[in-house]
Amino acid sequence: MRKLELKVPPVVVFLLVILLMYGLKVLTPSMNIRVPFVEFVVGVLTLLSGYIGIAGMYEFRKVKTTVNPVKPEAASSVVRTGVFAFSRNPMYTALLLLIIATGLWWQHLSVVLCGVIFVSYMNRFQIKPEERVLERLFGEEYVDYKNHVRRWL
Repeated sequence: MRKLELKVPPVVVFLLVILLMYGLKVLTPSMNIRVPFVEFVVGVLTLLSGYIGIAGMYEFRKVKTTVNPVKPEAASSVVRTGVFAFSRNPMYTALLLLIIATGLWWQHLSVVLCGVIFVSYMNRFQIKPEERVLERLFGEEYVDYKNHVRRWL
């Protein structure tokens, strides 16, 4: 299973999960749900996702480290400022919020399953391998960061 580690860019995983969610929506219309104030809820989630994702990229660029998720060995520093003070993976959190927003917009229960699939895949094949590389690169500095900041939120 290590063959998948750091191989599929997170945006591709996100798009595949959205396609899966759409397929489930089409195949299982009986799992439709009603979401009160759906436009407001989806709007808030989408804006929050955009803010978190852009803020994460901004912090990486500010310290001139890589934003390439399939090449964590190119990282030049541990980023602890901005949104990274609250989440070690704000860009992945932003993608998860978009998955939730899409599922709620479609008003379909597949959002639960697809959210779990996304988080599980990202934890196993993206985040844990990244963490191993970053621990090797930055040692105690990264371990201390891991011990003080949550993986997602």
